[in-house]
Amino acid sequence: MKQVIVMGLGYIGLPTAVILAANGYRVTGVDRDIKLLQELEQGKIHIEEPNLNLLFQQVRSEKKLRFSPQPENADIFIIAVPTPARADKSCDMTNVLQAVESILPQLQTGNLLIIESTIPPLSCEEIIKPLLEEAGHKVGENLFLAFCPERVLPGDIVRELLVNNRVIGGFTRRCAQEAAKFYGSFLQGEISLSDLKTAEMTKLLENTFRDVNIALVNEMTRICSHLGIDVLEVIRLANKHPRVKLLQPGPGVGGHCLAVDPYFIVEKAPSLAPLIKTAREVNASMPAFIVEKVQNLVAGMDKPHIAVFGLSYKGNIGDLRESPAWEIVKSLRQEGYSIKVFDPHVRSVSGENSAPAAVKDADLILILTEHDEFRHLDYDELAAGMRTPLVFDTRNIIPARANPFSRIRLCHLGNT
Repeated sequence: MKQVIVMGLGYIGLPTAVILAANGYRVTGVDRDIKLLQELEQGKIHIEEPNLNLLFQQVRSEKKLRFSPQPENADIFIIAVPTPARADKSCDMTNVLQAVESILPQLQTGNLLIIESTIPPLSCEEIIKPLLEEAGHKVGENLFLAFCPERVLPGDIVRELLVNNRVIGGFTRRCAQEAAKFYGSFLQGEISLSDLKTAEMTKLLENTFRDVNIALVNEMTRICSHLGIDVLEVIRLANKHPRVKLLQPGPGVGGHCLAVDPYFIVEKAPSLAPLIKTAREVNASMPAFIVEKVQNLVAGMDKPHIAVFGLSYKGNIGDLRESPAWEIVKSLRQEGYSIKVFDPHVRSVSGENSAPAAVKDADLILILTEHDEFRHLDYDELAAGMRTPLVFDTRNIIPARANPFSRIRLCHLGNT
């Protein structure tokens, strides 16, 4: 039974540690947040994911998973710490470098070090590998270095950690093969081997692809709004083409991946990445566009009250990282609007505990997150408690072409 150290117990590190413990490894989760470690020791997890808590309680009761503020000797080390963007949008690798430095005294001959944190291309080879060599290790000979980025969808992390395909980059082929043996012991998906920089860029391109495609429909939404065209109908008709698959517009892009990763490509080659940079600018501008639309909808109302449905950056999770919804709420409050918030998945921000409480005397329901709870509400019933029965659905979770409500005016992002 091999010992695994997982550095970082956030949205990727903790589920990874739990999955490994459930698949026969002795796992120690390491994090600098003492309060977090204490809560985990008490059986409390800070991440809302289907089946995660059940699996966590199981491996904890079987004593397969323990926690520590410091790393110790192990066979395999996984670094899954955050890599936020700096003010200039470049990658802040401080957490990764500190994690590497903290495990240097523990590394032994034959150990496998895997970086899962998202980093710019060439980071493993030009930054991490020299640190290991300065400590006396011969990477590729007595120490194996690999990069294996996560590919999970928040809200389905536990399942996707087991079934999704993975790409593994190694400093040498042997490094990649050693990592593949490890992931192959529990992974059901396909494993593809490559070198470090190719794997690093692959991760960034995957998220940039999605960001660029979202930016296309968001930019088209702004153009159609300017021209008085219903972009939702345009998208519906365009998608009837056999080789067209446009996404739906939205209030922006959030999360630690899509809203951040494209900048790491721009960082490495700014003059060669105008499309990627522009796409980021388009999506980053959407919260201000939503605020402008809200202002138009409530113009002329006496001290309008707005009920916001959803703060997290995507549906059915409580993650506020880079959330456009949270940015919109802060902007509306700065503009002086009275705001009540209802998000059944977010506990870290004070809000109303029910939809009726949030919409009482409201002039507008502003849907910013596609939680399932919001899809099945009776908005006509909610309208009875509102001062002005008006809904602005920026996530298009209520069918735009078949308004099922009789007492409420329904507007969507794209036809408003």
